[in-house]
Amino acid sequence: MDYVDKIENAQVYDDAKITPLVEAHKLSSQLRNTVLLKREDLQPTYTFKVRGAANKIASLSKDQLAAGVVCSSAGNHAQGVALAASRKGVRAEIVMPAATPAIKVEAVQALGGNVTLHGDDYDAAQSRAYELAEEEGLQLIHPFDDPEVIAGQGTIGKELLDQHGAFDAVFVAVGGGGLAAGVAAYIKAKRPEVSVIGVEPFDNASMHAAFAAGAPVELDRVGIFAESVATRRVGTETFRLCSELLDEVITVSTDQICAAIKDVFEATRGLVEPAGALALAGLKQHVSDLGWEGKTLVAINCGANMNFERLRYISERAAIGERTEALLAVEIPERKGSFLAFCTAIGNRHVTEFNYRFQSNASAHIFVGLELTKGHAELPELISQLERLKYDVTDLTDNELAKTHVRHLVGGARQPEGEKLFRFEFPERRGALLQFLKAIGQDWNISLFHYRNYGSDYGRVLVGIGVGEREEAVLIKHFDELGYPYWDETDNAAYRLFLRS
Repeated sequence: MDYVDKIENAQVYDDAKITPLVEAHKLSSQLRNTVLLKREDLQPTYTFKVRGAANKIASLSKDQLAAGVVCSSAGNHAQGVALAASRKGVRAEIVMPAATPAIKVEAVQALGGNVTLHGDDYDAAQSRAYELAEEEGLQLIHPFDDPEVIAGQGTIGKELLDQHGAFDAVFVAVGGGGLAAGVAAYIKAKRPEVSVIGVEPFDNASMHAAFAAGAPVELDRVGIFAESVATRRVGTETFRLCSELLDEVITVSTDQICAAIKDVFEATRGLVEPAGALALAGLKQHVSDLGWEGKTLVAINCGANMNFERLRYISERAAIGERTEALLAVEIPERKGSFLAFCTAIGNRHVTEFNYRFQSNASAHIFVGLELTKGHAELPELISQLERLKYDVTDLTDNELAKTHVRHLVGGARQPEGEKLFRFEFPERRGALLQFLKAIGQDWNISLFHYRNYGSDYGRVLVGIGVGEREEAVLIKHFDELGYPYWDETDNAAYRLFLRS
């Protein structure tokens, strides 16, 4: 299939627009490379997805258009389909997971799409979309594994070469692979020396897994932070193209994504969603890993559909992602002047967070955030400095339990005998917390509970449960039947130091 020809003749600009390519000057200076941002967050639907949807719908026959179209989506593809269909007067049925944030549902409805909420995840919504296509003769618009959709997304590659033909590498977010496949198909045909690098969240790495297996594989579960790329299995055609054309696929952490969102804001005063900052997070990591200097690098800001409430969580994690903050557990003597002595020991360093509660007359554990003025490389020396002064230090900077829950819980009451600690994720919607509590049941004594709404598709809960040894197997079986992802955190250092007597 000649994708170059398909991309050059793609019919996207009735609905999409050519987006600017801008330099992030501050970041360029920091990284010693020219960093360019492709502003797909400025599309009418705030995401690149409108390109593929528009091209696919433009390729349909009159009879197919008359019957209508259907798609499944967590939000971004849905908006593209709704917009392209409404401008042609075509019926558009959109199936979205029940946990989809209201901002995305309302956006699709405002664009003329008929929304059906179905299931707890994308896979369930996709199954319902296939059923509707079969039952009502609707044309299915796949979000990524379709040559017309891939070609539509590939118009970004053509625009990049038209706007700036002298870049060395382009970084592309990967979910199902449609964007990466389209961009790589065009750029590698025209400029094969340019590196095209896919970027995935570490907990959504379906393309990385496919590369390792030599074929698409289905992940047991996917992470929840960058929901727009939360795809269990990449497409057959997208994998074929990506495996041939991508130079590599790298993964980044949630904290790195949060730091990249902040970078985009500082460069453009625009807010992108987590998936929208993936490419820039990967660019920064690659520069650090390979020591690149003097290159011209492009990151595609692929979307900006984000609930405002999520900014609280992102702001908390951005400093850690930038490696400008460390989270430490430090044992100090329980006597007057101990905090002053500790602050003297860390010198002129800024304390970003301090949590403490009396535990015993002998010593206390403090949960402390400290500014890193020279980046994460100085953390080992900071810890060594404190240890030389006889402080017992535990590094919690990369401890998910500590960052998400414990920092808000330090100082809780003593735990009951036999307490086990579990961390859960569950679909977030109206009444979701109540449903979660009902699902846990009333047979267990809940000794600790922490939940905080971050405006995302999924809720995060920390639960302490008093359970005897003979009951533990029954409890675990119940959790497995419940079906929510969970982790046993009973042996986590943050729990041991701050929440357990």
